[in-house]
Amino acid sequence: MGHSHSHHNHGHADLKGRNLFISIILNVLITVSQVIGGIISGSLSLLSDALHNFSDVLSLVISYAATKLAKREASTNKTFGYKRAEIIAAFVNAATLVVVAVILIKEAIERFLDPREIASDLVIWLSLLGILANGFSVLLLKKDSDRNMNMRSAYLHLLTDMMASVAVLIGGILMKLYAVYWVDPLLTLLIALYLIYVGYDLLRKSTRVLMLFTPDTIEVKKIVEAIGSIRSVKNVHHVHIWQLNEEEVHLEAHIDFDRDINLSEFDKILDQIEEEVYHKFGINHVNIQPEYGKCDSKKVIVQD
Repeated sequence: MGHSHSHHNHGHADLKGRNLFISIILNVLITVSQVIGGIISGSLSLLSDALHNFSDVLSLVISYAATKLAKREASTNKTFGYKRAEIIAAFVNAATLVVVAVILIKEAIERFLDPREIASDLVIWLSLLGILANGFSVLLLKKDSDRNMNMRSAYLHLLTDMMASVAVLIGGILMKLYAVYWVDPLLTLLIALYLIYVGYDLLRKSTRVLMLFTPDTIEVKKIVEAIGSIRSVKNVHHVHIWQLNEEEVHLEAHIDFDRDINLSEFDKILDQIEEEVYHKFGINHVNIQPEYGKCDSKKVIVQD
C-alpha cells in the first residue's frame, strides 16, 4: 500500500537523448581523427586519448539506449518497466573507465622504457579538436549530470576526456619546444590515474543501487524511531529500504499495532507514515504490512 511522489518528464528525457546523440557524433569524429593522428605522429598520449574517446562513444551509446529504455511502460512481466536501465548503464560506463585506465597505465610504462620521437604539431592540433568537441559535449550534459546517475557517467567520460586533451595539448607544446618526449607517457599515466579515481566512485554508487543497498543518506534506525512515534504503532520490524533508480526510493516494513484497528484507521496512519518518510527521508514509495498479535520476532529490524 502507498502512493508515489515521483514525476516523469518525457520532454526532458527527449532533450537528454538529443544531447547524448550530438555528443556521440562529436566523439566519433574525435576518435577517428585521433587514431589516424596518433599513428602518424607516434604519440602514445594521443592514441590513449583516442582509446578513451572510443570508450566514450560506447558509453554514450549505452547511455542513449538506457534513456530510451527507461521511458518504456511497465508490463505484467516487467512490473518495474526498464527503470533500472540507466543504473546499469552507469555501472557499465564506470567499469569501462577503470578498464581503459588499466590499459593506459600498461602502455605508459612500456613507452617509458622505450621512448620515441613524436610529431608534436599534429598532436597539438588534434588535441585542440578534442578540447573543443568534448568541451561542447560537457556543456550539453552538465545540467542533467547533477540529477541522473546515467547522465553523470556520460558527463564524467566526456569531462575526463576533455581534461585528457588539455594534458595532451600541454605535452605537445612541451615536446615541440623542448623535445622532452618522456612527457607523453607521463601524461598518459596521469590521465589513467584520474580515470580510476572518478570511475571508482561512480562504480561504487551504481553498485550500491544495483545491490539494493540502503542509500547513504538514510539511517534505518531514525526511520524506525519516526514511524514508532506515531500513535497506535507498537513496533516496526523487518524493514527494507532500497533505491530503484534516481527518482524512486522504496520502503517496506512490518508494523505491529497496539490494538486491533480497522482498515479505515490504518489508511489514516498509513498517510501519516507516507508523509513522515517522504518529507524527512525522501522515500516516495511505501509498502506496509500491518500486524496485530502475530507470533513473529518483533526485535528483528532488518532481516528477511
